[in-house]
Amino acid sequence: MSAILTDRQAEELHKAIAAYLGVIGAPDTAAAFREEANIPASFDDATRKKYEGLLEKKWTSVVRLQKKVLELEQRNQTLQAELDSTTPTSLIRRNQDPTSWLPRAPARHTLQSHRSPVTCVAFHPVFSSLASGSEDTTIKIWDWELGELERTVKGHTKGVLDVDFGGPRGGTLLASCSSDLTIKLWDPSDEYKNIRTLPGHDHSVSAIRFVPSGAAGSPSSGNLLVSASRDKTLRVWDVTTGYCVKTIRGHADWVRDVAPSFDGRWLLSAGNDQTARLWDASSGEARCTFLGHEHVIECVTIAPPASYANLAALAGLKKPPPFSSSAEYVATGSRDKTIKIWDGRGTLIRTLVGHDNWIRSLVFHPGGKYLLSVSDDKTIRCWDLTQEGRCVKVVTDAHSHFVSCMRWAPNVVKDVPVNGENGTSTNGANKKKEEEAAKAGIRCVIATGSVDLSVRIFAS
Repeated sequence: MSAILTDRQAEELHKAIAAYLGVIGAPDTAAAFREEANIPASFDDATRKKYEGLLEKKWTSVVRLQKKVLELEQRNQTLQAELDSTTPTSLIRRNQDPTSWLPRAPARHTLQSHRSPVTCVAFHPVFSSLASGSEDTTIKIWDWELGELERTVKGHTKGVLDVDFGGPRGGTLLASCSSDLTIKLWDPSDEYKNIRTLPGHDHSVSAIRFVPSGAAGSPSSGNLLVSASRDKTLRVWDVTTGYCVKTIRGHADWVRDVAPSFDGRWLLSAGNDQTARLWDASSGEARCTFLGHEHVIECVTIAPPASYANLAALAGLKKPPPFSSSAEYVATGSRDKTIKIWDGRGTLIRTLVGHDNWIRSLVFHPGGKYLLSVSDDKTIRCWDLTQEGRCVKVVTDAHSHFVSCMRWAPNVVKDVPVNGENGTSTNGANKKKEEEAAKAGIRCVIATGSVDLSVRIFAS
């Protein structure tokens, strides 16, 4: 014992043991122990009182500390596993199935430079550039991989409400819209020079999207841009001429959001009249009206073909629609705190309840299994379409204030025709090839913007 304890420590321990034996009513054992341990006569009843309870206190402290050590060791293991999983080899291993990747805290980057709330974000289709727009009237261009600000683009005189990359194949443009009633086009290849301003709306322009042309092999190219405005209209523009080629009327109030289908055939819009509407992009005719929300609809999205099988099962159908058809399913998010999933004919399939505040943006997972949403309750929620739309993940405090927008990084561009006949279920081998190509191209990167003035990048 002397090898571990000093003489003084051994004496203290002996006195504590003697006192403990006295407390538990073992006088004979105590007397024998005092004699064998050579406890001096000065250890009388008064002194013993000081040592009573000491052994029990030390014992419980040791047990508590052991528990704490075990907890810390466990935490250490978890953190080490996370560290290990960020090495290039493990990244490759972990990302073998990007279809099941979901965002998690903490964000990889928090991008700060805006001086007012961030209203919108958009990824460049090829490069690691991200545009964000803000009520401070500026657009900022970031490198989302490095987490660095590349430039600030100025031109709007009021808050920027939406941004989107797109345009003719090989000639990517950035479009922005604002409360100053204009849409502006910027050229990323020429230091984001303002090449055109499109006036025409009579009130704030809330949302803009490039409309894909649907041409085989170049699904994302197109000369058309659609805008949604507080003047109750949607307008379709030709970005090469700057002309408004179509004005779509039908909403009874402010149009908050618009989304084109992957082939550019359909436009989905919604707003303050509490309805969402599906329009034929070429004729401007309304195909369908979605009724059911009890407040302003803030955001809309059209489901990608990758999600058809899961959504068809959710709708109780045995056979999903062919990959080549578009606008088969849509989702809407509202200030009534619910998300609704519909089929393309206006039938409500599911209402997703869980957010505690307005829903501000919706994105279908490119793998087709999940729908993601952000809200003024500061969270990102992930809804599993294979589990009846159950909320399977919540990123709490994704931002420190309302989350206003979210985008998923576009897939790595592969020359695969996404709307040829080989997308149909009649040709199983081609469909499988197509699905594998889509899976290989998924980028596990999400950007969000917030009233807290920041943009955050969530990445694997």
